[in-house]
Amino acid sequence: MMRAFLLASATLLLSPALLAAPAAPVPTAAANTPSARLSALFHASDEEELRRNPLFALFRGDTRYADQFGDYVSDAYLAAEKAAVEKDLAALARIDRASLSPSEQVSYDVFKWTRENELAGFAPDLLKISKHLPIDHFNGLHAQVPDLFSGQSVAQFRTVKDYEDNLKRIDGFAATLDLIQRRLEDGVKMKIVAPRIVSERVLDQLNGFVNGGVDKFPLMFPVQKFPDTIPAADQARLAAAYRAKISNEVMPRYVRMRDYFQSTYLPASRPNDRPGLISLPGGEAYYAYLVSNQTTTSMTPEDIHQLGLSEVARIRGEMESVRQQVGFAGDLPAFFEYIRTDPRFKPASAEALQNGYEAIGQRVAVNIPSLFSTIPRSKLEIRPVPAYLEKDQAGAYYMPGTPDGSRPGVFYFNTYDLPSRTTPGMDTLYLHEAIPGHHFQISLAQENESLPAFQRFGGNTAFVEGWALYAESQGRALGLFNDPYQYFGRLDDEMLRAMRLVVDTGLHAKGWSRDQAIAYMLANSSMGRTDATNEVDRYIAMPAQALAYKVGQLKIRELRTRAERALGPRFDVREFHARVLEDGALPLKVLEAKIDRWIAEVRARPA
Repeated sequence: MMRAFLLASATLLLSPALLAAPAAPVPTAAANTPSARLSALFHASDEEELRRNPLFALFRGDTRYADQFGDYVSDAYLAAEKAAVEKDLAALARIDRASLSPSEQVSYDVFKWTRENELAGFAPDLLKISKHLPIDHFNGLHAQVPDLFSGQSVAQFRTVKDYEDNLKRIDGFAATLDLIQRRLEDGVKMKIVAPRIVSERVLDQLNGFVNGGVDKFPLMFPVQKFPDTIPAADQARLAAAYRAKISNEVMPRYVRMRDYFQSTYLPASRPNDRPGLISLPGGEAYYAYLVSNQTTTSMTPEDIHQLGLSEVARIRGEMESVRQQVGFAGDLPAFFEYIRTDPRFKPASAEALQNGYEAIGQRVAVNIPSLFSTIPRSKLEIRPVPAYLEKDQAGAYYMPGTPDGSRPGVFYFNTYDLPSRTTPGMDTLYLHEAIPGHHFQISLAQENESLPAFQRFGGNTAFVEGWALYAESQGRALGLFNDPYQYFGRLDDEMLRAMRLVVDTGLHAKGWSRDQAIAYMLANSSMGRTDATNEVDRYIAMPAQALAYKVGQLKIRELRTRAERALGPRFDVREFHARVLEDGALPLKVLEAKIDRWIAEVRARPA
């Protein structure tokens, strides 16, 4: 449910874009060939999806449906999404894959995997859980839409029509808030409810919006600073219309939802001593589906738990080496505490963090050509997380730009509770969220107009986050990690991804408590309690999503090692990176098959 929207707007995720040319060109091949039929299917599927999901188009900068919102929640919406998936798979089955070119076969395989995976999520037993957990403090229209329509994010406000379209979208948003409320109420009746900590954090968000009042509500921001292109008379009219709309339609719904959470939903929520899906009827099967969905593998929760324990042990060994290198006399837990608390590792200010990330970017830019032959056109900006989102956000995240450059990609870093944050992970965060991590991977896919739209703008978490974690390991080649503490920060972040394998499966498959999960993370890393708590609460709210990072990274690293051994002196890291990134975010099995073909092609070249 809401798969592409959540992928686009969550931490994670990751959005599409098309502004100057709002729609992909209609395939013109006259012959009724498998290639032409495949292209026509991809085009039709994408166009129909944008009509059903106007916000997806808005992410792309496609303004054809800018006056529409959609609902993303109702039974009718879910039925239409399922029917579209079934229609696409039936059409795909009528196309002879063997008659397609190698690149078309990759697209065929990605489309098939994606649509089959989506169809599995519509199984009644799974949908019964997913649709009754419509919001949490990381993913929820109640928090995301005010940001998307704030004028500081996805929706652009340049013309009078932009403002008027947004007023119509707000009407749709208000109606969708009603649908969300009904889902919550039905969930309480069925005892399918969020854990208490998630409900508390959602309540905090709702209180923040309500207590801030109309003037501080992000939906009002566009009329608090108009561009010069908007005539004064229109500015006055639009400001009044926005105030009336938010005061009379939006804010009362937030008050109602806030009151419901406080009086009914929070008391009905699951206890924090068993916050995982295992405590819900059918939760074990739902978690198994999410694990497969997020990792694009057939690994079981137990497989992943054991992999996590192994990786934690390996990374601890590397951490011990750094501790000895810097001459720290205490043991590893004492070293963690030293990095958590010593003033030398505390950021002086939000401005100092901004300047530090910009300096890292300058160092990386000098060395990028040694690893990459293709550089995205999209620009990158570095900004702090907006104040109204920072409390519940991760330490950093990335928001993609548009392929035409009208909106840059943005690396957001979090300054909430600044004293709890440490500086040794700055190099790593930049590599992951910015360059060559998310900004490179997502921008290169979006800018590749030869790809079908679902490859340019879609994806899966295992590839997207696996690439970003792999990108962290390229720091030395990019001129970073000269300071052993920054290298330790890299290990600390890799440890975070390894601990996620243990903690996420611990929570949702083994019945761990929230406190148990937090204690595990503090014992195996130098992260502060605020970050550890936010991380655990994220895993509670978003089961299995955090598993994809390490699983994806290990597969990309495995494929590189395979290529290096097979090709010897003919291995070209720039070509390897180009092959990994050129087709967008692939399911890991599809990526593996592609790299194996590339290895065979290179070996067949004349010496």
